[in-house]
Parts: sequence; structure tokens; C-alpha cells
Amino acid sequence: MKRKWFGVVLLGLGAFLLAIGVLGLVWAPGVVKKTPLDVNQVTHLDGTVKKLNAATGELEENPVKVQNITQVDSDASTDDVAVWVGTTCVVADIDNAPDCVDGDDPRLITASTDAFATDRVSALAIPDFPGLPADAVPHEGLVNKFPFDAEKTTYPYWDGTIGSAVDATYDRTETIEGIECYVYTFTITDAPIEIAEGIDGTYDNTVEIWVEPKTGAIQQQTQDQQRYLDDGTQVLDLKIGFTDEQIQQFADDAVTNMRLLSVITVWVPVAGFVGGALCVIAGALLLVSARRNRTTGGGGAHVEQEKAATTV
Repeated sequence: MKRKWFGVVLLGLGAFLLAIGVLGLVWAPGVVKKTPLDVNQVTHLDGTVKKLNAATGELEENPVKVQNITQVDSDASTDDVAVWVGTTCVVADIDNAPDCVDGDDPRLITASTDAFATDRVSALAIPDFPGLPADAVPHEGLVNKFPFDAEKTTYPYWDGTIGSAVDATYDRTETIEGIECYVYTFTITDAPIEIAEGIDGTYDNTVEIWVEPKTGAIQQQTQDQQRYLDDGTQVLDLKIGFTDEQIQQFADDAVTNMRLLSVITVWVPVAGFVGGALCVIAGALLLVSARRNRTTGGGGAHVEQEKAATTV
């Protein structure tokens, strides 16, 4: 009786584990491989900047710091689309400058705000998403991350200075702080832009982006940017990349996120299928064994009764 009961329990447990395995294999990836709606991220970059001094006509070089704050507007987002609000501040790091300064401070190089929407799976921008503010600039391509399971290929990548996407092409694989990354690059040359209000010029930029491919998270990004007036006068030379502390933080985040993905999409299905199969097999064997014992025990008692009747 105990074997039969235990066998039934094992069969039920096995069926449950097999169902968990199927969910982990089929359903879970579609849930976990989506941009979360609680992102509130501060990114720090540093480097050097040469900016034209209008009084002297010379480029003056200073260390520079960049702060980018990006967060999801969960109220405007949906199950499929994330709406982002971002602010960027570029400051000449003079006299221990704060991460951002007001518009009257001569240390301010640029300050901007941005709003855009992206697909939570593909990470591609959705330019006409109704949850965006009415004055939002339509974006295209990838903006602030790459898709989950990024490939060694070419992706459209948004450049806000020229207001369009450019081709970011896979260049190589490198390890940064223990994280294996795909490195994508693009170069912009002589792109027409507005240097300042009413002043036209051109823009060059060489960008490299290190991406952890499983999650699509950017681990490092560098820019080598120049801006010129139409007469060829250089007004800006900016070279920046993530700070060492920022790179380490993103590497730590990548380890945590990859481990979570691996547990949910790999180990849960494996444990479900293996554990479920073992439980089903063990439960079936116990039920067969209990049935045999019952049959054997019943036949023996019948023989003994016949023997007793013959003796009498």
C-alpha cells in the first residue's frame, strides 16, 4: 500500500517537474528576455575636450566628464514597448566641476534631454509610439542597448547629432573586465550639422561599442568626435569613454544578469526534464512493483486455503 501511494506521489511530482521544464524552455525566455520597466540608470564617462575659445581663436584642452541619466517611464510604457526619458550633461572638469552645471556656467559644453520608445525585445526604436511626448524627436535603430542574443552582424544605431541611424558593424570579440563582448564600430565623416543656432558646420565621429551579447547590454562605448565650421575651423575635439568605475559596475551587472538568464532558461528546463523523468520512472516502477506484490500475495493465500481444506 505504501509503495502504491509513494508511486502515485512520484508520478504527480514528475508530471509537475516536466511541466516546469516545458515552461522554462518555451515560455520563460519570452518573459525574461525583455527590457524591464524599472530601469533608472546613471552612466558616467570621462576623457578630454578641446573647445574653441572665441576670444583667442584657439582650441583649449581640458578634462571632461559626462553624465547620462536614463530611466523608463513605466506609466507610458506597455508590455511590448519601453518609453525612455534621458538627460545628458557634458562638462569641462575644471575646479572640481559637478556632474552637471547650469547654462550660465562656462564649463558647460552641452546639455540635452531626450525621449524615445523601444521594443522591449528587439531594442529597436519605435518612432511613432503614441506614448511619446508630442515634441519627441523620432528615433530609429538601436538607441541605448542591443537586442538579447546579439549577433555578429550589422545593426542600425541612432546618432542624435545627425538625427538618424548609421550602420554599426561587428568588428571583433574582446573581453573587458572578464565579460566577453562583441565590439561594433561606425564612422561618420563630414556630416552636415548645425554647430550652434544659425551656424552650420560638419561633424566627424568614430564610435566603438562593447556589447555583452546574451543580454545586449553595452559594457563600454568610446567616441572620437570633431566638429568644424564650414570654413574648416575646428570648434570641438571630444574623446570620451565610460569611466573605469562605470565599466566595473556594468561588468558586475552583466554577471548577475547572465547568471539569472542561465538559471531560468537553461538550468530550470534541465532540472525539470531530468528530475521529472526520474520521478516518473521511479513512480512507475513502484506502482508495477506494488501490483506484482498484491497479485503474488493473493495467489499464495488461495493455495494455502485449498491445502487447509484438503487436510480437513
